[in-house]
Amino acid sequence: MVANALRFAARRLGKRSGRRLAAVANVIDRPVDVSDHFTDHLHYAIAGMLHRGNLHCFDWAIRNRPSDAPLLEIGSFCGLSTNALVYYLRRLGSPQPFFTCDPWVFEGAMVGDTPTSRRDYAAFVKDSYVRSIETFSADRKPHTVETTSDAFFEAWTAGREVEDVFGRRVRLGGPLAFVYVDGTHDREQVTLDWQHADRVLEPGGFLLFDDSWDGAGWGACTVMPDVLASGRYELVAKNPNYFFRKVR
Repeated sequence: MVANALRFAARRLGKRSGRRLAAVANVIDRPVDVSDHFTDHLHYAIAGMLHRGNLHCFDWAIRNRPSDAPLLEIGSFCGLSTNALVYYLRRLGSPQPFFTCDPWVFEGAMVGDTPTSRRDYAAFVKDSYVRSIETFSADRKPHTVETTSDAFFEAWTAGREVEDVFGRRVRLGGPLAFVYVDGTHDREQVTLDWQHADRVLEPGGFLLFDDSWDGAGWGACTVMPDVLASGRYELVAKNPNYFFRKVR
């Protein structure tokens, strides 16, 4: 009963101001969780490691977007977080274009004592992504580019036209309103992803780092003090992952 009451209160409080979002996320002993029937079923049906606290940040970044500039998700895996982001775009009536990138290369993937090759594993994950988007987000498919985040940002900065995994041509470029960093989690790559994103994220735009909560043990954790020390971002919340707004 107590747990349910706290969860209900957290969800109600999470719908208020940005200051309240930060306060709730840091005062209660669990992240603000705005999961609903649809997002629950996304978690049931799609493989992935999406922390439910990120859903509140997705909702907040779209609801409080500085403009209708695009969103970018770095790292898509089987499409769990991608479909969740499309859900909030749809639910909030946001016209923002949505881009994602993932090379679907798993050099360290463990396939165990099976005949499954890393190539087969990668093909299965990519196919799962495409099928999940076709199933849950057919009306608002993101432009997903099969490439690394470094190559994606290079193409974005150059304003190149590329083909996405659904066979559509699209021109990249311009400012971004929200970047979700969920690719390779080592310190070097997270730092690069932040630096690339910083160059195109507009003032007032949002930045969310997956697996960055204090004590998570990933390289992303070690980059968070650098983001804070830059003086270019304010911490909106730790829910429990670090969620920033660019101030300059």
